[in-house]
Amino acid sequence: MIAALERLRPVRRTRTTHARRRESLTALGMATPAVVLLIVFLVVPVALAFALAFTDARLISPTPARFVGLRNFTLLFQDPVFYKSLRNTAYFAAVVVPLQAGLALVLALLVNAKVRGVNFFRTVYFLPVVTSMVVVSLLWTFLYRQDGLVNHVISGLTLGHVHGPDWLGDPATAMPAIILMSVWQGVGFHMIIWLAGLQTIPAELYEAADLDGAARWHRFLHVTWPGLRATRTFVLVTITIAAFSLFTQIRVMTQGGPLDSTTTVVYQAVHTGYDQQQTAYAAAISLAFFVLVLSVSLVQRFLTREKD
Repeated sequence: MIAALERLRPVRRTRTTHARRRESLTALGMATPAVVLLIVFLVVPVALAFALAFTDARLISPTPARFVGLRNFTLLFQDPVFYKSLRNTAYFAAVVVPLQAGLALVLALLVNAKVRGVNFFRTVYFLPVVTSMVVVSLLWTFLYRQDGLVNHVISGLTLGHVHGPDWLGDPATAMPAIILMSVWQGVGFHMIIWLAGLQTIPAELYEAADLDGAARWHRFLHVTWPGLRATRTFVLVTITIAAFSLFTQIRVMTQGGPLDSTTTVVYQAVHTGYDQQQTAYAAAISLAFFVLVLSVSLVQRFLTREKD
C-alpha cells in the first residue's frame, strides 16, 4: 500500500506543476495588453519628454536636435509667464478642490435620503459630467458674454441697476468665471463617488447613534465622516489632479488671456510645444509640472495615510 502511494506522488506533483504553469501563462497573457499600453502611452512619452527637455528640438525643423544641457530649465525659471501660470494653477486648485468636494458631498447627502424623486435629481446632477467639456465651454462662453444670459439675469434681478462685466474679457473675473463653470461641470461625478461611499456605511451604526439620541450633526461627525475615510482620499486626489491639469476650458474659452490671467502650466506647455513649435522648452515645462503634481500627491498621501 505504502509503495503504491509513493509511486503516485511524483504523478500528482507533475500535474500540480503543469496546472500552475498554465495559470502563470494565462495571467501573463491577460496582463500583457495592459503592460504594453502602459509602456506605449506612459513610459515612452515620459522618457521622450525627459530626453527632449535637454535638447533644442523643435516640432518642425530641418536640423537635428542637439544636446543643450540645462538651458531650457534656466530659461524656464527666468520666464515670468511660467510663474504666472503656476500662480493661476495654484489659485484654481486651491478654490476648486474644497469647493467641488464639499458641494459634491452635500449633493450626495441630499440624494442619499430616502425620498421620492431621488433618481431624477441624481440624473440631473450627473448630466453635465457626460457632456463634452468642449461643448460645455462653448456654451458657457456665450453665457458669459457682455450681452449673455448671465448679465441679463443679473440685470433682471437688480431691476437694471447692476450690469455685469464681460466676464471672460476682464482679468479680474476670467478665472473665477472658469472656476464656477468647472465646478458645475465636475460636481456630479464626485457626487456619485461620495454616494457610493455613503452606501457602504453599515445602517447599524446609524441605528446605534439614534438609540443614543445623537443629533443629525453628531451622526455626521461621528458616523458618516469616519466611514468616508477611503472615499474622501480618492475624491481629494482625483480633484487635485484634475485641477492641476486644467487645459480644455482655457483653450476654448480664453486662450490664456486676458493678459495671461488664465494661463495654466498645462496650457503653456501645449501652447509652447504646438503653437510656437518649441518642443524642447515644452518638454521642460512638462517635467516641471510632473515634479509639481508628484510632490503634491505625495504630500496628500502622507496627510491622508492611515494612522495606527
